[in-house]
Amino acid sequence: MATCAVRPRIIQECRRHKLLSSSQTRDNRGVFGRVWQRACESATVAVKRIGQAIRAAVKPTAGVVPGLVADLARSRTELLAENALLRQQLIVLRRCAKRPRIRPHERGVMVVLAALTRTWRDAVLLVKPETILRWHRAGFRLFWRRKSRTTRTSPRLAADTIALIKRMALDNVTWGSERIRDELLKLGIRVSKRTIQKYLRRVRGPQPWGQSWSTFLRNHTSQIWACDFLQTCDISFRPLFAFFIVKLDSREVVHVAVTRTPTSRWTAQQLREATPFGDGPRFIIPDNDDKYGAEFDRVAKASGIRVLRTPYRAPLANATMERFVGSVGREWLDHIMVLSERHLLTTLRAYGRYFNGSRPHQGLAQRIPGPPSEVSRPCDGARIVAVPVLGGLHHDYRRAA
Repeated sequence: MATCAVRPRIIQECRRHKLLSSSQTRDNRGVFGRVWQRACESATVAVKRIGQAIRAAVKPTAGVVPGLVADLARSRTELLAENALLRQQLIVLRRCAKRPRIRPHERGVMVVLAALTRTWRDAVLLVKPETILRWHRAGFRLFWRRKSRTTRTSPRLAADTIALIKRMALDNVTWGSERIRDELLKLGIRVSKRTIQKYLRRVRGPQPWGQSWSTFLRNHTSQIWACDFLQTCDISFRPLFAFFIVKLDSREVVHVAVTRTPTSRWTAQQLREATPFGDGPRFIIPDNDDKYGAEFDRVAKASGIRVLRTPYRAPLANATMERFVGSVGREWLDHIMVLSERHLLTTLRAYGRYFNGSRPHQGLAQRIPGPPSEVSRPCDGARIVAVPVLGGLHHDYRRAA
């Protein structure tokens, strides 16, 4: 009887325990399910947001529908290239907050991707299309500069010639490339103007002054002289007038004189001193100044010289004289302080000797105005010496014997 009473109780306890275990299992499964469901929902929202951000970043047009229609008409290769282009821009944009700094290799990538995309103008977001084109042109120049770069290791000029060019540039601050080229030709060394300019930039740097002459008067007519005045001031700001007579065919300075009060009689006297034995030209070219008056015409006529006056307001009619007067001012008077009339006359005569005997001229094919002399030929072992002229402002370069 006891056994029969205990068995129903045992069965009841077992059933109760099974019910509790099943309810606990159901509760545990409900908790994990809710956590999993929430995790899936969060992941779905995150994926949607990432997708929306990506679509907004790579959207080439203003609207979604026009962009979708435009994408359907393009090939897969073009879409991949456009996506890579947009992704590259996003990488650059993510690196800085205000103004993105695009690196050189990233510029090259963007140029290449733009070349593969027909609608690259719409896909460019960080820079303007003109900037892409400018990068392309810069890369084109860089490519051909490297392709055209010479592989020559030794310089085209000899080391002695390069040193001589630098020496001339440092010794003569007023000389340009043309002037140095003429001096080298006088020594028998032929160097192009562009080569001299290259070494001038290395020695002097960019020069803010100076003026290049593109054309020169080539007049080889003999028996023609030209004359003109050059006005300057002494240290006390009193005016001084320098009078010059120059041969047109050889550019040789025939006569130099200085005065404070130039008159027609004084100018006529200078013409007499320039032709002491009647050895004068057939023509002389003055301007229409009152200093060349009737007295000047009578002296010229007595010496058998015909006066050819220039037209009014036509300085090019006496261009050789204008060129010479300009050279006197640029090469000498702009660099000294005139003390007196005698001092100016002495210095101008010294410049005239340098002008006639040492200075080559472009109008004479780099020859010297004085007596004709052959250009010295390069010879092995010959040392080049520099003779200071006008206190070292200029130098005369010669080959030592």
